This record gives sequence, C-alpha cells and structure tokens, in this order.
Amino acid sequence: MLLECVPNLSEGRDEELLRQIISAIKTVDVKNIHVDPDHNRSVITFFGGLNDVVKAAFDMTEMAMQLLDIRDHVGVHPYIGVVDVIPFVPYKDATMEDAIKAARLLGKKLWKELNLPVYYYGYAAKILERRDLPYVRKGGFIELQREVALPHRQPDEGKGLHVTAGATAVGARSFLIAFNVNLDTEDLTIAQSIAKNIREKSGGLKGVRALGLSLESKERTQVSVNLVDHRETSLKRVFEWIEKWAYEYKVTIIESELVGMIPKEACFLNMEKALKLYNFSDKLII
Repeated sequence: MLLECVPNLSEGRDEELLRQIISAIKTVDVKNIHVDPDHNRSVITFFGGLNDVVKAAFDMTEMAMQLLDIRDHVGVHPYIGVVDVIPFVPYKDATMEDAIKAARLLGKKLWKELNLPVYYYGYAAKILERRDLPYVRKGGFIELQREVALPHRQPDEGKGLHVTAGATAVGARSFLIAFNVNLDTEDLTIAQSIAKNIREKSGGLKGVRALGLSLESKERTQVSVNLVDHRETSLKRVFEWIEKWAYEYKVTIIESELVGMIPKEACFLNMEKALKLYNFSDKLII
C-alpha cells in the first residue's frame, strides 16, 4: 500500500534553507521538488507506506518550523503557514480511507508534539465547508490571524495560531494536477479575468480552480490552475479555454509548467508541444 504526499512549503527563494528542510526527510525517497521564487513556494512529492509518509511529513514540518518564520513570508500564492498544506493521496492499492487515516494521524501529531494548529480538508475534513481548501485558506494568514478565534475559523486540532509557523492544512484527496500558464502581459486584471472565466466556481470548467497572479521577476502574469478532476475535465481542454480567452484579450501564452507530478492517464500524445510545457519530462509521470 502506497500513499502520495505533496507538502507545500512557504519558501521558494533560499536554496540552502530548502536543502536543510528537505534533508529532514529520511523514511522515503523524494521524487520531485518544484521551486517557484515568485510564488515563494516549493512543492515536494514523495511516496511510501502510511507510517513512512506520515513520519516524513512530520520530520519535514518540524525542520521547517525551526528555520522559517511565517511573519517574514512574502509571495503571491495564498498561504496560512510555513508548511501551508500537506495532502495525502491514495496510490495503487491504497484507499481514500488510508489517506484519511494518514491525515488525521499527522494532524494530531503536529498539534501534540509541535503545537502546530491543523485544519483538516478534502476527504479528511470534519466540517463540510472545509472539504474545499480555498475555504480553509480564505484571506490567507493575515485574515486568519484576525478571525482564528471565531467559531467557524478555529482549527480542528489545537487552538489559535503558532507564532512563527501559523497553521497547516492537512488533507486527503484524489490526484490533483497543478498547472501554471504564463501570459505575455503585465496586466494582472487580464490574468485574473481569464482565471475567473475558466474556474468552476464562476461557471467555467468542472473541477477547475484558478487564480490570476503577477510574476514580478519575469515581468508577466500567470493563470495558476488546480485541476481537481482530470477525468471530468482534461488538461488539454483547460489549456484550450485559457488560449481562447487569451486570444479575446489579445495576449499570447508564452509557456506553461507542471507543478509536481501528473498521473499517466492524464497525459496525451504530443502534450509537451500542445501545452507549451517547458519543464516536462517522463520523470514527472506517475
């Protein structure tokens, strides 16, 4: 039985800090590391048995808490803590129940041993609204600071927020494809409008979440996509919609990138060329 674990760190600019944090992972082999300086975020991917992935996630979080301070964090991606989110995903013969068990085990351990408050999301959620990660992370760390004492914003494990580490969302979910599309424009309103047009919440494509973000280091903007159900909506269709709206706004797509790994069944012939992927390789396929 194998689980995939994909922790997201609120650090994507200091290579030495990242090296130290990732070096704390001993019980599994890290399969992929995606680092984004503009998002100031890193996505780590590893696989293993339930106890091994839980320990790896715990050890990595403990090290991150020693080295990072959420009060110093600056980045365009939403966040609530130094280890912002830790999802567990069933792989091969593992079940969603296994993923939920891992999430709950880790969540209790993080609070008990590290005093790190935890919000459960996805299939591990204890509160219906928290099935959706955007609900948990609404307003980011700053707004959560102001509202954490309110009944609907209190953590599932622990109370308040950790002074330097904030909180962590720990969840169980199916495979998610994270996908960024970079536009040849600095006009953030265009990227935001395209994101709104394609996301399910605004009447767009089923299973699509999207944000329009500014990439200052590249002097361009980005449509950042989370495809939560690639069986319902293909990655190709998402790209075609972004391309259609980019044409409407008279901007071009420069390139796109995968964040983390992608299930083999979501791939298609000539995908690298069709999606203008600059970072694709067979090593990204699960």
